[in-house]
Amino acid sequence: MPRIRRPRTTRKSPAGTSPAGRAAGGRGWLLRLVIAFSCAQGAVSMARPAVSYRALSLGADERAIGVIAGVYALLPLFVAVPLGRRTDHGRCAPLLPLGVALIAGGCALSGTAGSLGALAAWSGVMGLGHLCFVIGAQSIVARRSAPAEQDRNFGHFTIGASLGQLIGPLAAGALIGGDTGTTSALALVVAAGVAAVACTSLWRVERPRGEGPGPREAAGAAPAGAVPVRRILGARGVPAGMFISLAVLSATDILTAYLPVIGEHRGIAPATVGILLGLRAGATIACRLVMTPLIRLLGRRALTAVTCAAAGLLCAGVALPLPVWALGVMLALLGFCLGVGQPLSMTTVVRAAPAEARSTALALRLTGNRLGQVAAPAGAGLVAGVAGAAAPFVTLGLLLCVAAGAAVRTE
Repeated sequence: MPRIRRPRTTRKSPAGTSPAGRAAGGRGWLLRLVIAFSCAQGAVSMARPAVSYRALSLGADERAIGVIAGVYALLPLFVAVPLGRRTDHGRCAPLLPLGVALIAGGCALSGTAGSLGALAAWSGVMGLGHLCFVIGAQSIVARRSAPAEQDRNFGHFTIGASLGQLIGPLAAGALIGGDTGTTSALALVVAAGVAAVACTSLWRVERPRGEGPGPREAAGAAPAGAVPVRRILGARGVPAGMFISLAVLSATDILTAYLPVIGEHRGIAPATVGILLGLRAGATIACRLVMTPLIRLLGRRALTAVTCAAAGLLCAGVALPLPVWALGVMLALLGFCLGVGQPLSMTTVVRAAPAEARSTALALRLTGNRLGQVAAPAGAGLVAGVAGAAAPFVTLGLLLCVAAGAAVRTE
């Protein structure tokens, strides 16, 4: 009897798990995004103290330094929410090279600025580029991370920022010295080149069309239909997450902008200031590497509250006339505590916001950050002009303690 051969059937993979889909679902995209973010943030972190030194060489006082640092955040205030809306409707990746181009251009042109007004303007362009990059990158992480992966992926993503904040000030400190006007200009031009390197790591960071749904799409999120801002801000956890992020970023920003001023007053060399800022950033990286076990140990809410309160006390301690080694220890502890607020506030906002408006919610969070970056340096400049360059750190300490109270109400 002839043997009947059954037709060979091809085993179908579940939707979204084809070889290409599995590749897209791996974590290579996150590594490339971290590398690109390290370069972009490294350029900005190198440029911010360089801008402060260049401003000082052009005759700026503490108030002018505060205004210039505030202008960095001013332009992004007007475009953050529209960019978030656009990203909710479409792709995120095009914002990344646009952001890199603006950062590089702002850095290079700041190095050639011959007046405080021009320096402030190009600093604003740099801030706009940083906002474009961060909105696009954070939205990619939110879309490509399952709920159980959000804390880990946002934590690893922000390691890119910490790496940039570690390398940037060290590089700036190594380049700036002697004639600060000339050497700060050189540091800004080098920062532009560092930003451009980010473009080499921006391939396939967003899920290509046709490779299966990402976590956001698989969850059944409807296309974005302009969810009202009031509804997003009314979601439980969103305002608290925004305030925590604002407080933590303001502390990091003031440290970067005003530690060179403290160094000038206390006779600390620019290279040493760079090392101190690098210590802070290195401790933040260490925190984010161990954040998952810390969350398991304390819980998200308690971890955020405890670290914000401790950061507030340490930030106020920077105002004390400490020796350099003690200041380094304090900044390392402060950096570890500041490492928690940003990634966990991202997760808080993403989980609390409507699924179809997550990019807009993240943009609102960044708008709050930029409001803090406008108000905090301007306020710091006023406080410093009245009470001395160390006084803004006491104000930031109080702000972080209020953020610790807000953390208790995030869930």
